[in-house]
Amino acid sequence: MTRFGYTLMTEQSGPKELVHYAVEAERRGFDFEVSSDHFFPWLKEMGHSPYAWSVLGAVAHATERVELMTYVTCPTMRYHPAVVAQKAATLGLLSDGRFLLGLGAGENLNEHVAGHRWPAVGERHDMLEEALVIIRDLLDGHDLTFEGDHFRVDSARLWDLPESRVEIGVAVSGPQSVSRFAPLADHLVATQPQRKTLERWAAARSDAGLTASRAIGQIPICWDTDADAAVQRAHRLFRWFGGGWHVNADLPTTRAFADATQFVRPEDVAGSIPCGPDLDAIVEAVSAFWEAGFTDVALVQVGDEKQQEFLDRAAEPLLEKLRDAAPAGEPV
Repeated sequence: MTRFGYTLMTEQSGPKELVHYAVEAERRGFDFEVSSDHFFPWLKEMGHSPYAWSVLGAVAHATERVELMTYVTCPTMRYHPAVVAQKAATLGLLSDGRFLLGLGAGENLNEHVAGHRWPAVGERHDMLEEALVIIRDLLDGHDLTFEGDHFRVDSARLWDLPESRVEIGVAVSGPQSVSRFAPLADHLVATQPQRKTLERWAAARSDAGLTASRAIGQIPICWDTDADAAVQRAHRLFRWFGGGWHVNADLPTTRAFADATQFVRPEDVAGSIPCGPDLDAIVEAVSAFWEAGFTDVALVQVGDEKQQEFLDRAAEPLLEKLRDAAPAGEPV
């Protein structure tokens, strides 16, 4: 059965509001909650970017049932991978085993603040692979000394570990990243509902003698009782979304995203994000993920100003429609 999640969008809400929404989303019946991990919002109109790990620590204590996840953390520039492992282990304990560590190769927008040059994609994948080795070893409880091409670890050990090791999901986008990271991660993370990506992932894991894994996707929606207002809000806050990972990973600032999207029209955004009160249209958009084989799909409701109304009025009937429409068995 497909699981449905709620996104704690740190780029559009403050920390206290995010904790409140997390509690409300659990109460409305979402299965899991994911948090972005940014230093910048995508556009200045979004207006926020609190520290995701502090927010998740508070959410872990404010909720009881939902699984929590970073979607996703880059463990290579702003954070050293050993520190990411420590943060993940601590959240595993605070959440009583409800935390899943989502990792990715990052975006220039968030990582340039550490003052390092932004590497080309191949080097970023080299760095992520080393980081994964370090994080896995530490989460497995090993004493670790490591010297690679990008990272060094000197006599590290995590002293507070949950009973069950924190599992790791890795964001992938193409054949090279799939074949490289499928043997190192526990689960796949992707934002495009492409069946071929999942098939390649499953084949790479099978070749490595590993079991099947979850595929965790994410989709923006812009629910509103007023369809025109929804389109305008989606355009104001989410017009960057259509650029795709290969563009979005390299732009360095909110100004760059504003310049890159200056000719995107509201109707362009409405063509890729379901906008308005029609819950069936949202279900149809989400269905592309379970049809591609995704096991989990997190929804992003666009706009802080409509989060509470979405949770109060739309979340429960939408979840009911999604669960009625999703296949009863495991996605393929």
